Amino acid sequence: MQPVAQTSQPKILIVDDEPSIREILLMMLSGRYRCETASCFDEAMALLREGDYQLMLSDIAMQGRNGLELLSEAIALKPDMSVLMVSGAQNIENAIQAQRRGAFDYIVKPFTLEQAEMAVERALKQQAIVYENRCYKEHLEELVEQRAGQLRQLNATMNDMFQDLYLNYRATLQALASAIEMRDVETHGHSQRVVTYCLRFGQQLGLSDLEMVALEHGALLHDIGKIGTPDSILLKPDKLTPEEWKIMRGHIDNGAAILRGIAFLADALPVVTQHHERWDGSGYPLGLRGRQISLNARIFAVADALDAITSDRPYHKARSFEEAAREITAATGTHFDPEVVETFLSIPLDEWRQIRQSVESNGGSLTPDILRSIRSLIVTHKTGRLSAPLALSCPNPA
Repeated sequence: MQPVAQTSQPKILIVDDEPSIREILLMMLSGRYRCETASCFDEAMALLREGDYQLMLSDIAMQGRNGLELLSEAIALKPDMSVLMVSGAQNIENAIQAQRRGAFDYIVKPFTLEQAEMAVERALKQQAIVYENRCYKEHLEELVEQRAGQLRQLNATMNDMFQDLYLNYRATLQALASAIEMRDVETHGHSQRVVTYCLRFGQQLGLSDLEMVALEHGALLHDIGKIGTPDSILLKPDKLTPEEWKIMRGHIDNGAAILRGIAFLADALPVVTQHHERWDGSGYPLGLRGRQISLNARIFAVADALDAITSDRPYHKARSFEEAAREITAATGTHFDPEVVETFLSIPLDEWRQIRQSVESNGGSLTPDILRSIRSLIVTHKTGRLSAPLALSCPNPA
């Protein structure tokens, strides 16, 4: 509802079914105010709908619909307008009822010029205060909405900037993973395929956006510690000696040391440090078993095996996804978490094939799910609520 507009000369509507009373009030007030008159409810409402009035002065006892009914309708139509009611001395109860319905005041008949002018002046002052308050409130609301819009735009711009920054950062991580793989051509594309497999697992398991980002980081960087592994060991086609195995296994500690210096990648540590642990405790470096191993590392173990079995390696040719399913199922409860294996088997093998083909065709393209996860990560960092529940739930392997 728009407030009643203020003018230099306030506008008053006089309503009374007695012509003599209307004429008296009009004569008394028209020198200082712009006045219009109505003789009944319907005339008054028609004028109120067409014009702006700062004050309505109405008799209570009128033929037809009375002044109390007019009061209710008028205030509903123009809530900022002040209303003075005119009442006979014998009708004080109605005057009190009028005030309860929203009238500012009432004048008792017979009244003097001075009484009428004073009542009108008080009512107009009250109306001016109501009008100014309404305008001030609307101005504040407008300023608040304007500022909120500016902040929303700024926040959206910052989100876009952070997203671009993170995407560049993510591309750097992918390049780093690819650089590690280039030392061993037999595993070309392995990290990106395993990342995509892991994210499909995460989707099926209902992981949160932040958990999906943590899973991606861990899968992408799982072998980062191999930066420090000599080529003579990393690329050796023959069986490694016990001493060489010790050096090879050191890539776990190397990877942990690299990531612990980067707070933003702390969520990748569970996969980097535990991806060689086994469900039955026969893995390394700590011999963790069961749920001591982080969920992300348990997911990675199955995804890694799936890619290893279906890819060419120095020690075997690529095998089918059906063979991979049989081999992974056979290692359930020893190497792999039974629940993760069950999740793997719940997804059709044709879908796993399509995922591999898509990665090989498109590389590490960003899906809507990953973009949403990245956005969630950005918002969480900005609000200071970053947490890594999957990482915190597992032991520190150092």
